[in-house]
Amino acid sequence: MTTYHLAQVNIGRIKAPLDDPRMAGFMSRLDELNALADRSPGFVWRLQTSEGNATYFRPYNDDDRILMNMSVWENVEALRNYVYRTVHIELVRQRQEWFEAFASNYLALWWVPAGHKPGIDEAKKRIAHLDAHGPTEYAFNFKTVFQPHEEFQRGIDWSSFQPCPAV
Repeated sequence: MTTYHLAQVNIGRIKAPLDDPRMAGFMSRLDELNALADRSPGFVWRLQTSEGNATYFRPYNDDDRILMNMSVWENVEALRNYVYRTVHIELVRQRQEWFEAFASNYLALWWVPAGHKPGIDEAKKRIAHLDAHGPTEYAFNFKTVFQPHEEFQRGIDWSSFQPCPAV
Protein backbone atom coordinates (compact mmCIF):
# COMPACT_ATOMS: atom_id res chain seq x y z
CA MET A 1 0.00 0.00 0.00
CA THR A 2 1.25 3.48 -0.91
CA THR A 3 1.78 6.06 1.80
CA TYR A 4 -0.21 9.25 1.24
CA HIS A 5 0.27 12.76 2.51
CA LEU A 6 -2.23 15.59 2.65
CA ALA A 7 -1.81 18.49 0.22
CA GLN A 8 -3.48 21.81 0.90
CA VAL A 9 -3.88 24.97 -1.12
CA ASN A 10 -5.42 28.23 -0.11
CA ILE A 11 -5.74 31.30 -2.24
CA GLY A 12 -6.62 34.88 -1.50
CA ARG A 13 -7.13 38.08 -3.44
CA ILE A 14 -5.03 40.78 -1.81
CA LYS A 15 -6.63 44.18 -1.21
CA ALA A 16 -3.45 46.08 -2.13
CA PRO A 17 0.03 45.46 -3.57
CA LEU A 18 2.31 43.55 -1.18
CA ASP A 19 4.50 46.62 -0.60
CA ASP A 20 1.49 48.81 0.26
CA PRO A 21 1.27 49.81 3.96
CA ARG A 22 -2.18 48.17 4.13
CA MET A 23 -0.47 44.78 3.65
CA ALA A 24 2.25 45.38 6.26
CA GLY A 25 0.50 43.37 8.98
CA PHE A 26 0.36 40.33 6.72
CA MET A 27 3.83 40.68 5.20
CA SER A 28 5.50 41.29 8.57
CA ARG A 29 4.24 37.91 9.85
CA LEU A 30 4.90 35.82 6.73
CA ASP A 31 8.44 34.67 7.56
CA GLU A 32 7.42 33.85 11.13
CA LEU A 33 4.48 31.71 10.00
CA ASN A 34 6.46 29.93 7.30
CA ALA A 35 9.19 29.11 9.84
CA LEU A 36 6.54 27.84 12.25
CA ALA A 37 5.06 25.62 9.54
CA ASP A 38 8.51 24.29 8.62
CA ARG A 39 9.14 23.09 12.17
CA SER A 40 5.60 21.94 12.97
CA PRO A 41 4.99 18.25 13.65
CA GLY A 42 3.75 16.55 10.50
CA PHE A 43 4.98 19.22 8.08
CA VAL A 44 6.45 17.79 4.85
CA TRP A 45 6.85 20.53 2.22
CA ARG A 46 5.60 23.94 1.11
CA LEU A 47 5.55 25.87 -2.16
CA GLN A 48 8.19 28.57 -2.14
CA THR A 49 10.63 30.46 -4.31
CA SER A 50 14.25 31.18 -3.43
CA GLU A 51 12.88 34.11 -1.38
CA GLY A 52 11.39 31.55 1.02
CA ASN A 53 7.69 32.14 0.37
CA ALA A 54 5.09 31.80 -2.37
CA THR A 55 4.00 35.43 -2.72
CA TYR A 56 5.79 35.79 -6.06
CA PHE A 57 3.65 33.12 -7.71
CA ARG A 58 0.57 34.41 -9.51
CA PRO A 59 -1.55 31.33 -10.24
CA TYR A 60 -4.26 33.06 -12.28
CA ASN A 61 -3.21 34.97 -15.39
CA ASP A 62 -6.41 37.01 -15.37
CA ASP A 63 -6.01 38.19 -11.75
CA ASP A 64 -2.56 39.16 -10.50
CA ARG A 65 -3.92 39.95 -7.03
CA ILE A 66 -4.50 36.28 -6.16
CA LEU A 67 -1.82 34.74 -3.96
CA MET A 68 -1.41 31.04 -3.33
CA ASN A 69 -0.14 29.07 -0.38
CA MET A 70 0.39 25.36 -0.80
CA SER A 71 1.90 22.74 1.47
CA VAL A 72 1.99 19.02 2.17
CA TRP A 73 1.46 17.44 5.59
CA GLU A 74 1.63 13.92 6.97
CA ASN A 75 -2.08 13.95 7.82
CA VAL A 76 -5.15 16.11 8.39
CA GLU A 77 -4.59 16.44 12.12
CA ALA A 78 -1.06 17.85 11.66
CA LEU A 79 -2.37 20.53 9.29
CA ARG A 80 -5.38 21.25 11.50
CA ASN A 81 -3.05 21.71 14.50
CA TYR A 82 -0.90 24.20 12.59
CA VAL A 83 -3.82 26.16 11.17
CA TYR A 84 -6.04 26.34 14.25
CA ARG A 85 -3.86 25.67 17.30
CA THR A 86 -0.82 27.91 16.74
CA VAL A 87 -0.35 31.65 16.26
CA HIS A 88 -1.40 31.02 12.64
CA ILE A 89 -5.00 31.34 13.83
CA GLU A 90 -4.35 35.05 14.49
CA LEU A 91 -3.85 35.65 10.76
CA VAL A 92 -6.87 33.51 9.89
CA ARG A 93 -8.94 35.79 12.13
CA GLN A 94 -7.47 38.91 10.50
CA ARG A 95 -7.75 37.61 6.92
CA GLN A 96 -10.42 40.16 5.97
CA GLU A 97 -7.94 43.01 6.65
CA TRP A 98 -5.70 41.90 3.77
CA PHE A 99 -7.83 39.67 1.55
CA GLU A 100 -11.14 40.14 -0.20
CA ALA A 101 -13.93 37.66 0.48
CA PHE A 102 -14.20 34.86 -2.07
CA ALA A 103 -17.55 33.78 -3.46
CA SER A 104 -16.07 30.35 -4.19
CA ASN A 105 -13.72 28.01 -2.33
CA TYR A 106 -10.37 29.40 -1.31
CA LEU A 107 -9.11 26.20 0.34
CA ALA A 108 -8.83 22.65 -0.95
CA LEU A 109 -7.32 19.50 0.55
CA TRP A 110 -6.39 16.26 -1.24
CA TRP A 111 -4.18 13.22 -0.83
CA VAL A 112 -0.93 12.81 -2.74
CA PRO A 113 1.55 9.94 -2.83
CA ALA A 114 4.39 10.52 -0.35
CA GLY A 115 7.14 12.46 -2.11
CA HIS A 116 4.82 14.15 -4.62
CA LYS A 117 5.10 17.94 -4.82
CA PRO A 118 1.86 19.33 -6.21
CA GLY A 119 2.14 22.10 -8.74
CA ILE A 120 0.07 25.22 -9.27
CA ASP A 121 -1.86 23.60 -12.12
CA GLU A 122 -2.84 20.71 -9.88
CA ALA A 123 -3.92 23.03 -7.06
CA LYS A 124 -6.07 25.13 -9.39
CA LYS A 125 -7.75 21.98 -10.72
CA ARG A 126 -8.48 20.78 -7.18
CA ILE A 127 -10.07 24.11 -6.20
CA ALA A 128 -12.11 24.18 -9.43
CA HIS A 129 -13.29 20.61 -8.80
CA LEU A 130 -14.32 21.48 -5.25
CA ASP A 131 -16.24 24.51 -6.56
CA ALA A 132 -18.00 22.43 -9.21
CA HIS A 133 -18.72 19.24 -7.24
CA GLY A 134 -18.41 19.99 -3.54
CA PRO A 135 -16.23 17.80 -1.32
CA THR A 136 -15.17 14.52 -2.93
CA GLU A 137 -12.16 12.22 -2.72
CA TYR A 138 -10.55 14.40 -5.39
CA ALA A 139 -10.79 17.65 -3.39
CA PHE A 140 -12.30 18.28 0.02
CA ASN A 141 -12.15 20.64 2.99
CA PHE A 142 -11.77 20.50 6.77
CA LYS A 143 -15.53 20.07 7.24
CA THR A 144 -15.77 17.02 4.96
CA VAL A 145 -12.59 14.97 5.06
CA PHE A 146 -12.03 11.88 2.93
CA GLN A 147 -9.36 9.36 3.85
CA PRO A 148 -7.02 8.15 1.08
CA HIS A 149 -8.48 5.30 -0.91
CA GLU A 150 -5.88 3.24 -2.78
CA GLU A 151 -8.05 2.35 -5.77
CA PHE A 152 -9.23 5.94 -6.25
CA GLN A 153 -5.67 7.27 -6.00
CA ARG A 154 -4.38 4.77 -8.57
CA GLY A 155 -7.02 6.07 -10.98
CA ILE A 156 -5.58 9.60 -10.97
CA ASP A 157 -3.37 10.48 -13.94
CA TRP A 158 -0.63 12.28 -12.02
CA SER A 159 1.23 13.00 -15.27
CA SER A 160 -1.67 15.21 -16.41
CA PHE A 161 -0.57 17.92 -13.97
CA GLN A 162 2.15 20.41 -14.80
CA PRO A 163 5.27 20.00 -12.62
CA CYS A 164 5.74 22.12 -9.54
CA PRO A 165 7.66 25.32 -10.35
CA ALA A 166 9.09 25.71 -6.84
CA VAL A 167 12.71 25.38 -5.89
